[in-house]
Amino acid sequence: MDPFLQKLHGRPINGRYILIERLGRGGFGVVYLAKDIGSDKELALKLEHHSVDPSFLEDEARRYEAFQDATGFPDVYWFGRHDDFRVMAFELLGPSLEDLFAYCGHRFTLKTTLMIADQILARLEQLHSHATIHRDIKPANFLLGCGSNGNVIYVTDFGLADDCTASRAQATEDSPSRSHLVGTARFASIRGHRGQGQ
Repeated sequence: MDPFLQKLHGRPINGRYILIERLGRGGFGVVYLAKDIGSDKELALKLEHHSVDPSFLEDEARRYEAFQDATGFPDVYWFGRHDDFRVMAFELLGPSLEDLFAYCGHRFTLKTTLMIADQILARLEQLHSHATIHRDIKPANFLLGCGSNGNVIYVTDFGLADDCTASRAQATEDSPSRSHLVGTARFASIRGHRGQGQ
């Protein structure tokens, strides 16, 4: 059994969320399917061990909350601590674009590709208009909604996101030093592979 699930099995988190099963694992946390015992509604919980410093999850929750009224960003229901973990309760979403692409035999029609691109560009435009850069753009981080939002693409996983102010952007341009690659190598920008800041 998953160690987080084993430790928290059957014990409500924040007095209301019960872990059901692990959905996925990233570099900075683990995502679980959970149930709100008050409403009987399913949701997602992302857990990060308290020893992670600085907290990527705390920053991620803050970024999601900045986009609560925007289309294509999951709703955050609660963020806090439980035992040895930081926990974010948020909207349960459907499959990722990576999963959808595999399901479709690794082939999208031109129409589907254009519809996906239109939504992804809209999400990135929203991020950039709030001086935020994602830094881990990849198909696994774009998920479809559920139910009536099944045709909406959501951007997720802000664990590596950063603020992009004009002064930070200029400092990055002027810096002769090389930085380490941020994000997933397979999907990283050319600048990232060259060791330039992102």
